[in-house]
This record gives sequence, C-alpha cells and structure tokens, in this order.
Amino acid sequence: MIITHTPAEGDVESVSTDDLSAIEAAAVEEAMGDVPWRRVEDQLRAQDPTAMRAILWVFRRRAQPELAFSDVDVPGWRRRLKARIERSEIDEVLDHIVVEALAKNEDAAIEATLPHLRKLAHDRGDVTHALDALGKGHLVQDRADSAD
Repeated sequence: MIITHTPAEGDVESVSTDDLSAIEAAAVEEAMGDVPWRRVEDQLRAQDPTAMRAILWVFRRRAQPELAFSDVDVPGWRRRLKARIERSEIDEVLDHIVVEALAKNEDAAIEATLPHLRKLAHDRGDVTHALDALGKGHLVQDRADSAD
C-alpha cells in the first residue's frame, strides 16, 4: 500500500509498505498494540489514522532514529492522509475474484468489485491494466473514466 501525507505546506510524502523491512513491519505491529500485520493491512485499507501514522513513523525513523511514535501527529488527517493499493495488490484481488468467477462462468463478482478497487487504487489506470492482463478488459465500462 502507498501511504500519502499531504501537509498544509511543503512536499507531499508518499511511502510504500512494500519498502518496509521485516523489523520495520514488526515495529508497526508493536506500535499499534501488537496487532498482526494482516490486521494492519486491513486497517490501512479502512483508512485508519493510527495505522497510517505508524507507517509514516517507521519511514521517518530512518532519518530520525530517536523519533517516538507518539510524536507523529497529522492535524487534519482525514484530508491529509490516504492509503491506496498498488498494482500488485490489485492483481492479487482480481486474480482471486477471477478464479471464483470463472468457476461460476460469470463476471458479476468482478464487476461488483471494480468501484471499490478504483477507489482504493493509487493509480486507477492499474485496475484497467490488470483487467486487460486477465483477459477481462471488456468489463471496463468507460476507459477514459477509469484513468482519472
């Protein structure tokens, strides 16, 4: 997932959980009260501010090793923090859904998931590309719309 912090002033900060080390992922789990990583990912998808702060914190600690989790605050977090899924995560979700849909010979399950995937995608065009890669490009209703 990509966590993006847009401060009131200054540069946008974007970090990817794919770039975390195992020790950093464990630090996130511990900072959140010994929450397992799978739950951290679920909370990121739900836009949980504590989970997003924890990810920013471990990345910022690379430059500021003494930085405490409690010192990382984001005033106005609802408009300043976003967690979005990356292409690999879109592929994973669609692969799983396509397997189920093919077993039933229907595209309805895939179509039902598309609005949610587009909303969560860091790059909405990745959803279109993933569908094309699976041979399901016909499910893209409006290609211009999906690239927004």
